[in-house]
Amino acid sequence: MQRLRIRFNRGTELKFLSHLDSMRLWERAFRRAGIPLAYSEGFTPHPRISLALPLSVGMTSEAEIMDVFISRWIQPQSFISQVKGQLPQGIAILDVSLIGLEEPSLQSQVCSIEYKVELETDMKAQEIESAIKKLLSAQEIPWQHLRDTGARNYDLRPLVDDLWFIEQHDSLCLLGMRLNSGNRGTGRPEQVTRALGFSKHPRNIHRTRLLLS
Repeated sequence: MQRLRIRFNRGTELKFLSHLDSMRLWERAFRRAGIPLAYSEGFTPHPRISLALPLSVGMTSEAEIMDVFISRWIQPQSFISQVKGQLPQGIAILDVSLIGLEEPSLQSQVCSIEYKVELETDMKAQEIESAIKKLLSAQEIPWQHLRDTGARNYDLRPLVDDLWFIEQHDSLCLLGMRLNSGNRGTGRPEQVTRALGFSKHPRNIHRTRLLLS
């Protein structure tokens, strides 16, 4: 058995693809490419494919990571050449590397995520930078997240590692974010922009980096 780690991007063409549909896309591509997938044990075996952190619907990314287990040895370059022709426009493999079978799960290694977030706002650059400074200096940010199962109350501050202002053109501004992921939860860019005082939902959220422990 072999474990391969795939790094890939996902563009605007597939930004509204759900996590489940994304996994189905990859499974179909592997099957068409003739990749000998390894399966889990039990009554309902399924291919051993796992994403580091599912990409929310509406986001794009240049930093997706996925592990796939296969039943026989394939060179990474051969794997890329077999699979890339089976992928739709909007998704492309950037790199494939060998990973030890006994390494911890990919999901458990994600510690933080970086984003570029584009927003439409009437706020000036100085106001935005002031809001960023205020949020980063806060000791606590009480937050309520509404789910189908009810409201969840928690502190948003530990989920924010860093924020920075990138640029502004007319009413559009671009922010950088490094948000934490772990036992306390995972930071969400749209919640951070609300905490900064932005009234509108981001126009675009682009994942630029996944940091593993």
